[in-house]
Amino acid sequence: MQTVVLVLIQVVIVIGLSRLMGLVCRSIKQPLVIGEIIAGIMLGPSLLGLISPEIATTLFPVDTLPFLNVLSQIGLIFFMFLIGLELNPSYLKGQLNTAILISHVSILVPFSLGSILALILYPLLSNNTVNFTAFALFLGSAMSITAFPVLARIITENNLQKTRLGTLALTCAAVDDVTAWCLLAISIAVTRTNSMSGAIPTIIESIIYIVFMLTAVRWLLNKLAFHYQRAGKLNQFVLAGIYMGVVVSALITEFIGIHLIFGAFLLGAALPKHPDLVKEIAEKTEDFVLIFLLPVFFAYSGLRTEIGLLNNPQTWLLCGLVIAVAIIGKYVGTYISARVCQIPKREASALGWMMNTRGLTELIVLNIGLSFNVISPLLFTMLVIMALVTTFMTSPLLEKIYPKTLIRKDIIEGETVEENLYNIQPAYSILVPVANPKSQKALLNVAVAIGGMNNSIVHPLSLVELDEDYLYQSTPEAADQLIKEKQEKLDTLIQSLEPPELRKIVQPIIRVSNNVPQETANIALIEKTDLILVGWHRPAFSDNRLGGRVGKILNTSPVDVAVFVNKKPNNLKSLLVAYAENVHDDLGLSLALRMLVNDSKKHLEILRFFPSSSSEVESSYEFRKMFELLPSEVKTRLQITNLESAEPMQVVIEASQNVDLTIAGTSRTWGIERQTLGLYTDRLAQECQSSLLIARRYSPVNNHLQSLLTYEENTLRS
Repeated sequence: MQTVVLVLIQVVIVIGLSRLMGLVCRSIKQPLVIGEIIAGIMLGPSLLGLISPEIATTLFPVDTLPFLNVLSQIGLIFFMFLIGLELNPSYLKGQLNTAILISHVSILVPFSLGSILALILYPLLSNNTVNFTAFALFLGSAMSITAFPVLARIITENNLQKTRLGTLALTCAAVDDVTAWCLLAISIAVTRTNSMSGAIPTIIESIIYIVFMLTAVRWLLNKLAFHYQRAGKLNQFVLAGIYMGVVVSALITEFIGIHLIFGAFLLGAALPKHPDLVKEIAEKTEDFVLIFLLPVFFAYSGLRTEIGLLNNPQTWLLCGLVIAVAIIGKYVGTYISARVCQIPKREASALGWMMNTRGLTELIVLNIGLSFNVISPLLFTMLVIMALVTTFMTSPLLEKIYPKTLIRKDIIEGETVEENLYNIQPAYSILVPVANPKSQKALLNVAVAIGGMNNSIVHPLSLVELDEDYLYQSTPEAADQLIKEKQEKLDTLIQSLEPPELRKIVQPIIRVSNNVPQETANIALIEKTDLILVGWHRPAFSDNRLGGRVGKILNTSPVDVAVFVNKKPNNLKSLLVAYAENVHDDLGLSLALRMLVNDSKKHLEILRFFPSSSSEVESSYEFRKMFELLPSEVKTRLQITNLESAEPMQVVIEASQNVDLTIAGTSRTWGIERQTLGLYTDRLAQECQSSLLIARRYSPVNNHLQSLLTYEENTLRS
């Protein structure tokens, strides 16, 4: 088989497995990078080579590894360019003095412990051909790294970018990133010259080049930003020039005696941080780099990782020691320095775990060390395991130490008075997940109609979903821009509500999340929501009208839920409640009565069904209680029809032709079951002639009508 054909087959396998394992890790709330690293390890001697050496040798013969290495190095160069591009100086504006102290102590402590650990590991895992100073420097650097891209993603996904903790973590990680790369550059210089004194010329040349890049080259790149502002777009000619600059800068740092990646990082850091320019360069670059080239780097790393080398208790004990030193050094250094800076214990602990994440950045360091033969394959494997463990543990530990319920209370100073309105708890609260503000005005109108003006609040909820771990949109700055755009769309929707007085009770909530049902449930608990009102949309690959996210919200939300199916876009003046004496119909009825009380122009008909075996209609306690509370004026606008019918659903479908909104509970009577994730009969949702509101009750003790009528009564008395 031709080498080029085999390499292309390898790339296809690598990309496919990386995507698959990435999805698995995302499903368990872990960074995509963990899945990609695991995919690389699976293709190497640790799994595939162990299970089937013949297949491993056929798919990944030794003579193709140099080609994979070239592709992985190109991927690394442009990935480091993206890191530099997205490392915004604005991250250094908040709490800089505190961040400098914390980040440097969080490097010094693990670096020192790593250097001490080198005294133990050097005679066991190295040999006389490796300079001890270089070995200690590399090990110390490996212990000190924090993965800025992964940390930025964690901060964004947890909506921490506007909290004290989030801004401090970002600043610490940015300072940490710059310092750690400088340490790595020194380590490489010492390795190549085999002595500290011999590395001094290389270090001086590196400093000169850094100054040149941040002065003369930055001045030239500012001209590029000016040109971009006038043109309004980035053409292929200019982008080709930028890519050439990335490669040239990488070559210069290689010739100086450090490494290719530093030149690419420097050019990215030197580029002016014009938001639109950075966004366009990132979006044009990252897809191919992250989807095609970076998985090749993970595969190449995996082919060099041999877990089988850990073949006795002594090596596993050493591996555990490496992991313990890495975790303790980073956590203790961060925690103690944060406490010295008077950071509260909980925040200091959360910061310590966040700074412990290493991810892809660690893998870059390890591959450089292995390529220079500073670290052995056995130590390389131990450190890869350490990178996986420390990255994997970050998210669950952060959630335990700093749960989402506390994030909302930790908004940074400078919050506006309007934002503080979110902290006011009204008597009645409705949460409305809004996927597309342009098409969901009717949904918000229903929410406002149920809520009313009297001591209630409606929260349109818009969740920003991020695609991949390293995309530009994952950075806190880009995520804030996406949130701002969502806010503008929601504001436009809110301003379209009539009458204008209703707009006062609508307060939007915008968050970043990749699990819409779970985040909706969390926010409902935090906001002490009485009702979640969700709009129905037709699934792309299913006839199940209440499946997908709507079904998950119905099944998992720990509050009452209603689903609105919009079929008649009007003012919903005539209402129909299908009532069959169950808790879900009770909820539907109470929502209809709220709408009736809030609007004197609405009329309600209740079709009340009872079994044919009953000699008379007996009212449930819930039914009687609701009607006892109603003012006499409201009672004149409702009609109760008692029916004995073996086919109540057909009666409701026929009656829906004459009303604007039909309301029913999730029960088999109406062909709508609470468990709506699989195939089920949803006849009413399909055949109802009017708009439809489907109610699912969670808490039997929550009275949706009581708070409204109590407020009305108190208002009349006063």
